Amino acid sequence: MRELKLLYLYPDMLELYGDYGNIQVLKYRLEKRNINLIIDRYSIGDKKPDFTSYDIVFAGGGADNEQSILSKDLIKFKDDIKEAIKNGVFFLLICGAYQLFGKYYKGVEGNIIPGLGIFDYYTEAIKDRSKRCIGNIVLEVNLNGDKYEVIGFENHGGQTYNVKNCFGKVLVGNGNKFEDKEEGYFINNVIATYLHGPLLSKNPKLTDYIIEYCLKRKYEEEIKLEPLDDTFEEKCREELFKVLEIKKEIR
Repeated sequence: MRELKLLYLYPDMLELYGDYGNIQVLKYRLEKRNINLIIDRYSIGDKKPDFTSYDIVFAGGGADNEQSILSKDLIKFKDDIKEAIKNGVFFLLICGAYQLFGKYYKGVEGNIIPGLGIFDYYTEAIKDRSKRCIGNIVLEVNLNGDKYEVIGFENHGGQTYNVKNCFGKVLVGNGNKFEDKEEGYFINNVIATYLHGPLLSKNPKLTDYIIEYCLKRKYEEEIKLEPLDDTFEEKCREELFKVLEIKKEIR
């Protein structure tokens, strides 16, 4: 029986708006194909994880206070994380975790939370706490040459700058900044995004992109995933598209 290993970073502190649901969706879609998902968790004080031994590393969203605490712990693993990314381990980073992998996060009061600096982007909060990028969001994403509409929910005051490889083009919503045309960060084995919801429950094709990538990397062979019955998921997507008045031109 094939299996994938997932490391869940700081589950006790980074879990906003149902982010753990992303792991549940991965597990569900893997098990439907008779593939096991082993889930390990790391929190402050636990034994140092071997990042390169995993197929997927996941970290969710957290508020400024949590990020300030976790930054001091996470930075100890900077070189290990860089090596894991270089070796092709897949990283899925949501909201606060997205910000922590950049250069820094500047809070409302001007305080600087150092990031890992693995990527060149940085985030600065606007001073007016009442203003946030919040609501449903739809992106046009390129997955191995195929355009796909990714649906999510954004809720962030931080404005992220200097993103060189965006996750997707914004069709509805804000994105990295207020009224931005781009959202998130994306390379072959890293998706960093503000999309909550959880992200993967609304986007089965995106979930399968991650699964297929990880299986190909681990088993070093071409993988053709068995199609699943996504009728319910697609109906939910269609209803949201109707609400947002998005024409289904991308399939």
